[in-house]
Amino acid sequence: MATLDLDWEEVRDQLRAWREDNTRHSEEVVDTWEHCLKHYKTKLGDERWMVEEQVFVAGLDCNRLDIADPCLMALNEQFPGSLRVRKLRAMRFEALEKFDEAMEVYDNIIRQDETNSTARKRKVAVLRGQGRITDAIKELTEYLKLFMSDSEAWQELCDLYLKEGDYSKAAFCMEELILSNPHNHLFHTRYAEIKYTQGGLDNMEIARSYFCQAAKLNPGNVRALYGLFMSCTQVLSSPKLSAQKKKETQQLATWALKEVSERYSRCRTNTMDGSKILETLGALSITDKA
Repeated sequence: MATLDLDWEEVRDQLRAWREDNTRHSEEVVDTWEHCLKHYKTKLGDERWMVEEQVFVAGLDCNRLDIADPCLMALNEQFPGSLRVRKLRAMRFEALEKFDEAMEVYDNIIRQDETNSTARKRKVAVLRGQGRITDAIKELTEYLKLFMSDSEAWQELCDLYLKEGDYSKAAFCMEELILSNPHNHLFHTRYAEIKYTQGGLDNMEIARSYFCQAAKLNPGNVRALYGLFMSCTQVLSSPKLSAQKKKETQQLATWALKEVSERYSRCRTNTMDGSKILETLGALSITDKA
């Protein structure tokens, strides 16, 4: 990539836009830095240090320590003793799979600043990467005692509980997310899928309700519509269902299947006609994966 021909200010603006969007684009960052922007870094002013950090992380992502190390050295010289730079050093240990050294750095950061959320979350990432799911859950639970409004952390904790097969606690995490963002159809869908996986009539009825709400919030959510059909089907199989509820549930299942079939019909191919779609839908089953 002949990025030397690029205007360095355009490259700077692109990196800035990626930082503001909180997106990595690691290969592009490394490429534009290596072939263009590093030759003009003295012109960046104070923004240089944000760019150096961005390039450092991208270098780790791409396994380019030859790119990352000079950035870390420059940042360390500019900000000696900075907790943020120490965090970057720990991330380098992670990249080298020196997990004990990384954890030691993170623990030191947390001892110095208990509210350092980044260091705490990196510890969870290290533990999860090592397959220490129980320890990761414990660490993330402690984190959420301090940062209860962190929706990403609740989603991560839900994933960890699902890995452990603890569906009741995973459901609790999704309940917290729904409380904080009741209009997010994906949260309703995920919660409904977890309740569906737990099984039993009560859980199936809860799943049906939340699939309904997800479809109401986003009529284009085919996963919610199909989940609604499946949960209705399971509810209908219960002998405890009253005649009135059975009729209402049957109507809801028919409606959901009709909606799904119509959406698939719009993009059906010559190898799958409408009847085949219905046959395929009937053979599918929903899982706990989001």
